[in-house]
Amino acid sequence: MNKVMITGAYGQLGRELQILYPDAVCIDRDIFDLTDWSQFSNYNWDDFDLILNAAAYTDVDGAETDQGRRDAWAANATAVRNLAKVAAQHNITLVHISSEYVFDGETEVHDENEPLAPLGVYAQTKAAAEEIVSVLDNYYILRITWAIGAGKNFVRTMAGLAEKGVKPKVVNDQIGRLTFMDEVAKATKHLVDTKANYGIYNLTGDGESVAWNEIAAEVFELVGKSRDDVTGISTEEYFANAEAKISPRPHFSTLNLDKIKATGFKPKDWRESLKEYIKKFQEEK
Repeated sequence: MNKVMITGAYGQLGRELQILYPDAVCIDRDIFDLTDWSQFSNYNWDDFDLILNAAAYTDVDGAETDQGRRDAWAANATAVRNLAKVAAQHNITLVHISSEYVFDGETEVHDENEPLAPLGVYAQTKAAAEEIVSVLDNYYILRITWAIGAGKNFVRTMAGLAEKGVKPKVVNDQIGRLTFMDEVAKATKHLVDTKANYGIYNLTGDGESVAWNEIAAEVFELVGKSRDDVTGISTEEYFANAEAKISPRPHFSTLNLDKIKATGFKPKDWRESLKEYIKKFQEEK
């Protein structure tokens, strides 16, 4: 293998990819505007074999605003079009990260062949990106759910509330599994190194699918608080008093993992990963 590029290199996933690809060329929006084709056309792509696209607009509700809609389409579709174009021109393998939001969430378990049916603006941009990338000859799309990595995320928020003695109300009618960014990085490297068949692969933590309130209760217990401190409420109740427009969420987010398991990659149970994550989080404090 020659050169590897990581886009979004300083985000949650980008940092994990840098650990596994320490010699990669790392770019982020402060040094390379992925939405500007002129930057691509003026760049030397000789010797690049692989682009790992960890850049994305991920503010699901923000994408429902006027500016957020523009930003989401730029980052999640225009930028991906440019990456796909350069990948096609230079025979570079492109790895792209997608989301279960490309589905409407009516099916309890989603496999890789389910037709796309995005609900909100963010979801539509992610579905558009999948359509763009899938015309390439050499690509991997990894669909993930409920991402947990470095920086602000649901697990850290719940741990913080627990330590402050707050007893939160958490949604109990969205069902899925956590996906830890170190696992996404490992799965990416596995697919590339083993030369697995190109295409779309689902990837989340393995194990039981649960609602967000159950994950919150698990976090509370792991930091030494009571599971009963967490109260489950419906999505409708949770957002009842929201002033801004809220993007629709998939009801069922569970992804079928059979395809990626068939390549020899065995996703870790999300509860095991959560325990390790909480332990590391507490040690860092």
